[in-house]
Amino acid sequence: MKILKLLTLAMMLNVSLYGADNEIYIDQSGDTANIDLEQLGSSNIIGGLDSTAGSLTPLDLDGNTLDLILNQIGDSNTFLGDILGDNIVGYFNFDGNSNAFTIQVDPTNTYGADGSNLNVQATGDSNTFNLDLATNAIASNTDLDWIINGSSNTLTFDIDVDGATSYVDIDGDSNTVTYDGDGYANGYFYLDQTGSLRTFNIQQQSTLASDWLKIISNGDSGTVCVIQDDGGTAIGC
Repeated sequence: MKILKLLTLAMMLNVSLYGADNEIYIDQSGDTANIDLEQLGSSNIIGGLDSTAGSLTPLDLDGNTLDLILNQIGDSNTFLGDILGDNIVGYFNFDGNSNAFTIQVDPTNTYGADGSNLNVQATGDSNTFNLDLATNAIASNTDLDWIINGSSNTLTFDIDVDGATSYVDIDGDSNTVTYDGDGYANGYFYLDQTGSLRTFNIQQQSTLASDWLKIISNGDSGTVCVIQDDGGTAIGC
C-alpha cells in the first residue's frame, strides 16, 4: 500500500502506481496547480470523502486555475474527493469494471465553480459516477462531457447552472442517467444514447430562465422521465 500526502501552493505533480490496493492521499491548496494521477490495477483508492480501506481522506483540491488528469485502469477502483475553485480543467479516464467516481465541486458555495471544463471517459461495465457541481447557480460557463461505453453503468450528476452545457454520449445496455439541473441562468443538455433497457431521469428547473434538452436514443425497452420547470420547483419523476 502506498500513501502520498502533498500540500503546496503551486505545483506540478506526476504519480503512477502499479498493482493492487494502492492509495493516494492529496491535500492541495493554492492556485495554478497541475496534477496528473495514474493508477493501474484493481481495488485502488484516490481518497477523500471519508474514503475507506486505510482510512485516507481527503482528496481535497482548493484553488483556481487547476489542471487535473486522472487515469484509473483496472477494476473496483475508487476516486473520491472535493474540489473548490474556478477555471478547473479536468480529464478523468476509467478503463475497467465496478469502479466508483464521486466528486463534489464546491457544493457549499464557498468559492464558486465558474469556468469549469470537465471530461469524463469510461470503458467498462457496472461503474458508478456521481458528480455534484456547484451550488446556488454558481456553475457559470461550465462545459461538462461524459463518454461512457459499457453496460449497467450508473451516471448521476447535479449542476447548479449559470450558462452551463452538458453532453452525455453513452453506449451499452441497462445504463441509467440521472440529471438535475437548476439555478438562475440558462442550461443546455444533450444526451446521445445507444442500447436497450435504458433509464433516464432528467430534470431541468432553472428559475425564470431557459433550459434546452436534446435526446437521441436508439434501443429497445426502458424508462424515460423528463421534467422542465422554469419556476425552479423541486419536483420528481
